[in-house]
Amino acid sequence: MFEGFNKAFVKDAIDRSSENPVDRRRFLRAAGMTGVGVAGLSVLGAGVASAHESPMAPAQGPSDAAVLSFALNLEYLEAEFYLRAVTGKGLDDSQVDGTGKLGKVTGGHQVKFETKLGKQYAQEIAGDERAHVAFLRSALGDAKVARPAIDLQDAFTAAATAAGVIKKGEKFDPFSSEDNFLLGAFIFEDVGVTAYKGAAPLVSNKTFLEAAAGILAVEAYHAGLVRTVLLAKGLADPAGKISGARDSLDGKSDLDQGIVDAKGQANIVPTDKNGIAFSRSPGQVLNIAYLNPAKVTSGGFFPAGVNGTVNTSDANG
Repeated sequence: MFEGFNKAFVKDAIDRSSENPVDRRRFLRAAGMTGVGVAGLSVLGAGVASAHESPMAPAQGPSDAAVLSFALNLEYLEAEFYLRAVTGKGLDDSQVDGTGKLGKVTGGHQVKFETKLGKQYAQEIAGDERAHVAFLRSALGDAKVARPAIDLQDAFTAAATAAGVIKKGEKFDPFSSEDNFLLGAFIFEDVGVTAYKGAAPLVSNKTFLEAAAGILAVEAYHAGLVRTVLLAKGLADPAGKISGARDSLDGKSDLDQGIVDAKGQANIVPTDKNGIAFSRSPGQVLNIAYLNPAKVTSGGFFPAGVNGTVNTSDANG
């Protein structure tokens, strides 16, 4: 059933890709025209060239393949975090191979949840993140990137220390309690929402854009859930510190908000004055993931960097 869905998805993607034929040709070449997903479109009988296609047409920004590959790196991080929290182990070996260097995951263990509802929430999110990984890998076909090295241990301590959640020399283990797990999840979820919104203008194919919008919606549900539970547990102060730390990494613009406003009222949905969610560029997202406001290619949660051509943070220092 899943395979049938993906064949229909990629056929639709190619059928609608005349909007950007140069990107389409680049994407198929990167996929090697083999395997499942975009790479298997020739089997579906979809044409890969159009009469108005010009071999000399200039490329505009990163290709759709590059954007989806960037998103896949982020989904690897989230999936490994949530799966380890609920099952004690991460993605299967069959779900992590691809182009680029395959890395190991450091840290992470099963959380002893204190509430039934907290455990159920974590299980549901873990399932969604695993599905996101499977979907993006299938859509990319042989062009999919491998899971990069992921740090779920020291990176959390560094992030919590920088935020002032813990003192220098202390350790922060997001898997040691339900509260810590939620604070760890909070580091990721809001960033995921702003990442997908920021990437939307970079996606030229309407089918890929629709799929990305669907994933953004799921990430927004996750973020709202995490923010709500944190507020109910009285964790507005450490959540606010984490929000401030994220803001200090991604530039001078105020792109982050805690779970309460200046008056102490609930702020479950962080938006601008128009009620619209914020956007982050891929570089800004990597500033947070690398825990570095400077222009770098590795660090933090991705100690060896991410795989793919979109791999450098912005220079905000």
